Amino acid sequence: MIEKLEDFRKLLQDVDTKLSDPVVMKDMTTYKNLMLERSHLVPIVDELTNLKGLIENLQDNEVLAKEEDEEIAQMAKDEIPVLKEQIEQSEKRCKMLLIPPDPLDGKNIIMEIRAGTGGEEAGLFAADLYRMYCYYAESMHWKIEEISSNATELGGYKEMIVSISGKDVYGSLRWESGVHRVQRIPVTESGGRIQTSAVTVAVLPEAEETSVDIRQEDLRIDVMRAGGPGGQCVNTTESAVRITHIPTGLVVICQNQKSQIQNRVEAMRVLRSRLYDLEASKKAKERADERKSQVGSGDRSERIRTYNFPQNRLTDHRINLTLYKLDLVMEGQLQDVIEALKVAAGEEALKDAK
Repeated sequence: MIEKLEDFRKLLQDVDTKLSDPVVMKDMTTYKNLMLERSHLVPIVDELTNLKGLIENLQDNEVLAKEEDEEIAQMAKDEIPVLKEQIEQSEKRCKMLLIPPDPLDGKNIIMEIRAGTGGEEAGLFAADLYRMYCYYAESMHWKIEEISSNATELGGYKEMIVSISGKDVYGSLRWESGVHRVQRIPVTESGGRIQTSAVTVAVLPEAEETSVDIRQEDLRIDVMRAGGPGGQCVNTTESAVRITHIPTGLVVICQNQKSQIQNRVEAMRVLRSRLYDLEASKKAKERADERKSQVGSGDRSERIRTYNFPQNRLTDHRINLTLYKLDLVMEGQLQDVIEALKVAAGEEALKDAK
């Protein structure tokens, strides 16, 4: 990676030169794009410079370790393992920084969590995953809002749809899409047997109204009475809304809001994001024809992770990551998993760049 340092320095110098041009400063679109490019280049140059310094320091200490002066040689030997650890950490940071910026990374998301195989236990685990993401969002100072939900009798969820907004939300959670498998003794199991259930998670970049062209004639909108537990207005008025996008067959139902208008707004919000994701997935599939990402396609049918409660073990099957701290992960401590996925994605991107 060190050989890339001069190339990135030249790129940064070129961007700085353009930014100092009065003509460019008057063009806000160009200026904004250049500033975004600069914000990506600066940390790369800084970390590569740091890595270069660490490697040079290590080389100097390896020479000093052969000195006849025993005190100097021992000091150098003591420093070598420390420097090697620092170099390893710096290389990891470089790999993450070298991931090509995706324009979607900064977007807010719509997250859909659905119970799969496993009956009531799958619904309970869907609720557990929802709480896990809530804890993580809170630790990241993100805002999470419930859009729609369908609760089970035991307090789980058949479906939960939420929006999460904040800094780099999609860039952090994009790899959560897929099938999450759980292995544990359900509360519904009297014999103490371990059951395997599954929950599906979809992470959709939230689309702005101008991002997706939805024609009114392509929509079928039905209203109905909301179902499930609730307070006033629930089951008494036709406030629930079901929107069907006829060309794709996508269906969105929202019933959590008190008014039909509010539910319609939320349903359109989800529909836009699903259509946006559908088009983005098609383009990504075309780009990935030559090489499938090590981290996975993000396909919702792909089993990505196993949560084994008896062993307190989490395994991410895409990158062969195993952590024996599932209890902490379920409390929202997802950073180790997310960082490992980002590094794996960066390594794959570097392979493609070669």
